Amino acid sequence: MRVLGVDLGSKRIGLALSDSEASLAFPAGTLKSVGRKADIAALCELIQEREVERVVVGHPRHMDGRKGPEAESAERFARALSQASGVPVDLLDERWTSMEAERALRDMGHDSRRSRKHVDEVAAALILRTYLAMPDQVRRSQEKTSK
Repeated sequence: MRVLGVDLGSKRIGLALSDSEASLAFPAGTLKSVGRKADIAALCELIQEREVERVVVGHPRHMDGRKGPEAESAERFARALSQASGVPVDLLDERWTSMEAERALRDMGHDSRRSRKHVDEVAAALILRTYLAMPDQVRRSQEKTSK
């Protein structure tokens, strides 16, 4: 089962794909965000092309766990993407992923301020990697809370 990881942003959407066994996560580039309908259409096309069977979208929460407008927007986006694509879309807490992605890129010698696209796709890969590492029973309880 191939899984798509998505890191939503106002300018770009970071993407990551799993291998066909859903055990490894790979950065897969970014999409320029041009509006929800167009973004969802582009993701639906990618889902079909890459034979994706499940999607996980980063769920941005405040550090204390509260939901803000960005979290609610991610929830609406996930519901719309699931309806449009016909595949399940889960949400995963994404606190710290962008900072972790920036640190990883810095450690590899990249200037994260100059390569925001790389930060976005690495953040998506971190979201996906975390999701894939979750035991099935935890993932199933996550799915129930994300709907």
